[in-house]
Amino acid sequence: MPARSPFPVTALLAAALLTACGTAPEPDTTASAATSATPATESAEASPSPSATRALGGAGTACALPVSFSLTEDWEPKRIEPLADPDFADLLKQGPATVVCEAKAEGTPHIGFLRVWTAPKGPLRPTLDAFVKADKSKGIALTDLRVGGAGGVPGVEARYSVYSELTEEWRKQRAFAVTTAKGVLVVELGGLDSEEDDMVAAYERVKAGLTVS
Repeated sequence: MPARSPFPVTALLAAALLTACGTAPEPDTTASAATSATPATESAEASPSPSATRALGGAGTACALPVSFSLTEDWEPKRIEPLADPDFADLLKQGPATVVCEAKAEGTPHIGFLRVWTAPKGPLRPTLDAFVKADKSKGIALTDLRVGGAGGVPGVEARYSVYSELTEEWRKQRAFAVTTAKGVLVVELGGLDSEEDDMVAAYERVKAGLTVS
C-alpha cells in the first residue's frame, strides 16, 4: 500500500496491508473548522477521462459491499480480510470504522489509494468527523452533498490535512460517507499523490457513480 497519513496503529496496520506509512504529530486544533450543514450538490472537480472501467461492490467483484461503483482499470482493488488474531483486530480500524477494501493506483504514475470503510449505523456527520479525527488531522471541513447519479443519496464529505513523516509535510486528503442498510460507509482518497488530477478524478468517479444497494 502506498504511503499515507497514519492512524494510531499505523505501523502494524501497514504490516497487515503490506505497505509503509508515516506517523502524525498532534493535530493543530486551532485550524479545524466545519462548514455549514446546508445540503449542496457538488460537481466533480476533475472530470474523469474516458477509459475502461471495472465494477466494484457487487457479487463476483473483488469486494462485496453494500454499495456499487466503477473504477478505472488502472486501479487494482483488493478485499481486506479481518485479522484472525482478535488482539490485532483493531489494527484495521480508524475511529468507528473498519477498512474492508482497498484499490491502489497501480497502473498510474502516482502513489495513491481509495479505501472503503464500514461503520455501525449512526448519523453521517459525527461518524465521518470521528473517522477523520482518529487520523490526527487538522483543518477539517465537512460539507453535505448528494452522492451518486439520478439525484443521488444524502452524503457528507470531509476535506482535511494529515501529516506525513515520510515527506515531513502536511498533505490534503478527502473522504465521503453515505448511509447503507448495513451502516455508514466511508470512501477515502489518500496517498502521497492524493491531490494529483488523476487521483481526484478517480475519487470523483466513485462519488458521482456510487449506488447504494
